[in-house]
Amino acid sequence: MVQPTASLLPKARKTSALIGAPDGGYVYANRPRYQHRNHQSGISLLTGRQTCTIVPLTRKPYAPTPSSSSSSALAASIRCSAASSMPGSFDIPAAPIMIPESPSWKEVDKSICAPKGFSAQGMYGGLRASGNKGDLALVVCDEEAVAGGVFTLNVMCAAPVTYCKEILAKHDTVKAVLINAGQANAATGADGYADSCASAEAVAKALGVSSDKVLLESTGVIGKRIAMGALLESVPTLAANLGTSDADAHRAAVSITTTDLVSKSAALEVSLTNGRTVYVGGIAKGSGMIHPNMATMLGVLTCDAPVEVTLWRAMLKRASQKSFNQITVDGDTSTNDCVIGLASGAAGGTVISDPSSEDARILEAAMTGLLQGLAKSIAWDGEGATVLIQCTVSGADSEEDANKVAKSVVGSSLVKSAVFGHDPNWGRFAAAAGYSGVQYKQEDVRITLGGIPLMEGGQPLQYDAKKASEYLKSKADVHGTVDVEISIGSGPGQGIAWGCDLSYDYVKINAEYTT
Repeated sequence: MVQPTASLLPKARKTSALIGAPDGGYVYANRPRYQHRNHQSGISLLTGRQTCTIVPLTRKPYAPTPSSSSSSALAASIRCSAASSMPGSFDIPAAPIMIPESPSWKEVDKSICAPKGFSAQGMYGGLRASGNKGDLALVVCDEEAVAGGVFTLNVMCAAPVTYCKEILAKHDTVKAVLINAGQANAATGADGYADSCASAEAVAKALGVSSDKVLLESTGVIGKRIAMGALLESVPTLAANLGTSDADAHRAAVSITTTDLVSKSAALEVSLTNGRTVYVGGIAKGSGMIHPNMATMLGVLTCDAPVEVTLWRAMLKRASQKSFNQITVDGDTSTNDCVIGLASGAAGGTVISDPSSEDARILEAAMTGLLQGLAKSIAWDGEGATVLIQCTVSGADSEEDANKVAKSVVGSSLVKSAVFGHDPNWGRFAAAAGYSGVQYKQEDVRITLGGIPLMEGGQPLQYDAKKASEYLKSKADVHGTVDVEISIGSGPGQGIAWGCDLSYDYVKINAEYTT
């Protein structure tokens, strides 16, 4: 069943009054973010410009069918033009990006190229085992950009992770980031590292720069080396077609995805002091093997503010800790987790170097907000997921403790299974909070689900189980957000984490990942 097209909205908002969806659905203006409704017969998607229907239990690129509206026809025309200008298929919608609101920034209809000084491109180079979805992306700065990176702590880290850490230890600035999908180039030994070096050298030759000015990210099957013949043949085409258009950025965002059903990208216009305006933009990928530790699955953040390198790297690390480190889909920390941040300085003005300055505070908050939006979209797009789970914790002794409790709850397989089954088994929330490693008194615990009180003062409350179950079902109907709130005391610490439910589809997808 395909739902009627709704009016375009200036920003994300709940749209039940517009299209009769249960509360919690979203429609976004000016970009193909969509409302998602799960039916037994399939999933209908409302993009705001285009409607389409897909069959469940598959994670393949969508095949949208244009609606009759002029805006839908225009969007379809843009996508067709984008798809035809570079090899490959890029026809998947963008994820809902739920960025916190602030008077210091506003979301803009852009992506990785919103900040001045950056260009990007994506293409199909033949690295994927099947299909022709884009599998190579390149992000380039006009001039060398101040660079930072946050990486997985998995001991079996991938060759590109090792390579990037070595480059950033020696250099403050870089020129480009190459991302490939299809092979993770992890657990590939010395040969895999040599492949990373050869990949960087190919990009360097195409751009006319030194290879130590190129960073790398890889995603795909662990234990597989990069299909180097296809990559080396494709890089010159990729570099020769760099651009700054929305279509260029969209192709780059799609080309870094694997089992993702949607691409993830966003940008903010940020108001600093003295009337100065800068931009931050980003793309990310991730759907399964999501339990980051000091990083994300794969992500690239761009910014045109001039920032001193030590401060930039510190801000990137803190922003990642408050965003990507607070999501989980399945509890598995990837070998390839990596977020790279580039600051071009192309917006001009005084270099931001004082961490206590108002400009540094505003910029870091905007970076955090953008990365939180991308992180939530990853959890929302978790393999087989029907809802995003958001757990907010208060009353802890510290922010760190609150974050631990929140992530423990959203990471619980029992919690995730109960949410999928629309079972308000809140005892699982209490248990997951209790084994988080954070100490607190049971008599201080308060738990609510979607505003429905379940526990107060450590005592269970009488509640309408049917109403609570209907709340969970209503969120699954629109692929919305399930809100869990837990208070564990009277301390100042507050934290938040995001996850998704655990469905039958997750097992099916991962049981057959390479077969």
